Amino acid sequence: MCGIVGYIGYRDAYPIVLQGLQRLEYRGYDSAGIALYDGKNLKVSKTKGKVEDLKNRLESEISTNGSIGIGHTRWATHGVPNDINSHPHISNSGNLVIIHNGIIENYDPLRKELINRGYTFTSDTDTEVLVNLIEDVKIKEGVKLGKAVQIALNQTIGAYAVAVFDKTKPNEIVVARLGSPLAIGVGENEFFIASDATPFIEYTNNAIYLEDGEMAVVRNHKKLKIRKIKDDSLVDPYIQELQLNLEQIEKGGYDHFMLKEIYEQPDAITDTFRGRMLVDQAIIKMAGIDDNLDKFLNARRIIVVACGTSWHAGLVAEYIFEEFARIPVEVEYASEFRYRNPIVYKDDVVIAISQSGETADTMAAIKLAKEQGAFVFGVCNVVGSSISRETHAGAYTHAGPEIGVASTKAFTTQITILTLIALKLAKHKGKLSNSEFRAYLQELERIPGKVAKALKCNDQAEHVAAQYKDASNALYLGRGYNFPVALEGALKLKEISYIHAEGYPAAEMKHGPIALIDEQMPVVVIATKKGHYEKVVSNVEEIKARSGKIIGIVTEGDEEVRKLADHVIEIPETLEPFTPLLATIPLQLLSYHIAVMLDKNVDQPRNLAKSVTVE
Repeated sequence: MCGIVGYIGYRDAYPIVLQGLQRLEYRGYDSAGIALYDGKNLKVSKTKGKVEDLKNRLESEISTNGSIGIGHTRWATHGVPNDINSHPHISNSGNLVIIHNGIIENYDPLRKELINRGYTFTSDTDTEVLVNLIEDVKIKEGVKLGKAVQIALNQTIGAYAVAVFDKTKPNEIVVARLGSPLAIGVGENEFFIASDATPFIEYTNNAIYLEDGEMAVVRNHKKLKIRKIKDDSLVDPYIQELQLNLEQIEKGGYDHFMLKEIYEQPDAITDTFRGRMLVDQAIIKMAGIDDNLDKFLNARRIIVVACGTSWHAGLVAEYIFEEFARIPVEVEYASEFRYRNPIVYKDDVVIAISQSGETADTMAAIKLAKEQGAFVFGVCNVVGSSISRETHAGAYTHAGPEIGVASTKAFTTQITILTLIALKLAKHKGKLSNSEFRAYLQELERIPGKVAKALKCNDQAEHVAAQYKDASNALYLGRGYNFPVALEGALKLKEISYIHAEGYPAAEMKHGPIALIDEQMPVVVIATKKGHYEKVVSNVEEIKARSGKIIGIVTEGDEEVRKLADHVIEIPETLEPFTPLLATIPLQLLSYHIAVMLDKNVDQPRNLAKSVTVE
């Protein structure tokens, strides 16, 4: 959510900053801007709309010279999306310029105080308040920019990642973070600043990820200094070698990142269990579990905290953990967890799930669980992310970069990780025999191939999409393991096509939603032969009797549902706990094709952000 890019060095800053903003478009935004300094003039251009709109405007408004520059993509919080509220923001003197992710919660009293001191404001943003607060401190205290930023941030309440520079001292950029990610790319006589490493991956493989409560003064031709914002103590920077390449963050011939990432799922699932699941030896090796096995085996219960798609993966995990390991599981919206005074025991295990590893609500839930003495285990995709650092232990999904805002391979790889954990615990608890355990591992090893086979339904999904692209509503139904898949399928349709859709347990249909069913209502029913097949067939009969349009997701070779449904899409047969990994594939493709046919921005749906770093 929002994106920060900055450069200071010997190169021309403009193409680096502009390309960096394009790389960060996946985060979700509604406006964009760039500030450049050429040694004499501070040049700022910003606009509501996309980075391409900014490029066209900027190149006609200002010269693009300068070896220092900062850029921003904004997701509106304070103030509507417009040119004035877009970042960067400039202080009243015209000397300081800032870009900012996050929210300054006490901006209103700060604003009023600054107005009393003679400051004026042109925007509705908390960010303009912050840059003028920094300027006020700098003037009153007679300090350098870095110290002024530190003092000002100690007066703020909220979350932020900021980059600030002073045109009167244009050899440095001051950056800081609290609750919003910030990476510094370290090159030869140059530095890059960004919300993640994607904007500078072709220039350097060395990055420093600031921790919460840290700031850095990034100086040209000088050693980087990192300090604690609270007490000014020095921090030894840890330079991390990036395991990322340019090819991974490009479309690779696909029309959209979302479609590319749907098709990457066979490899992503393989990469998730690679080196962890040794089928020949019937072993699951996971350092984060092995090192804390007693915590899991003696857990009173497992609490899963997550948001959105990750929450749906947690719901699948609830079935899997309780089925295999016989440990009670509660799945909580992270956004609600911290606000309802939850009961957390010291012998609880809390599993926090997040694709980005930066989700603010999930981070808050982690902190609460740790304060109450629980052991917290993280499942995320981004190496070096906040959740990976804040949790006691964890596991990366190794899904590779997910650029499309609507999550796809994150969902299936999260389920894969959680399945490995559940199977490992079940084996140690004696809930599975050696032969049962080996059979599950063998089938899980076959899942990537079966996902690849499920992807062959693409043309069929496109055909079905053409029939229902103009629907106003849709229902998604599933039972057991596939109830969360119904929720996820409905979410995908809402996210990228803007069609209202709801997911329900199939048995709950008659307790309300059945009133909505008529000849205009498409109903997607996950009706695989495993589990409660006969019950689901009965639900399909009920829909048919009310003239609903039935789209059945069925096991290959199914005949019973085929007789009743208007359309069927087949998936390969597998063991019941693994059906979500296959059943979700046609639902992802169906949503994708409907959105494309409706000419929606598939990779960057309106109002949504990839990494939600505000509450």
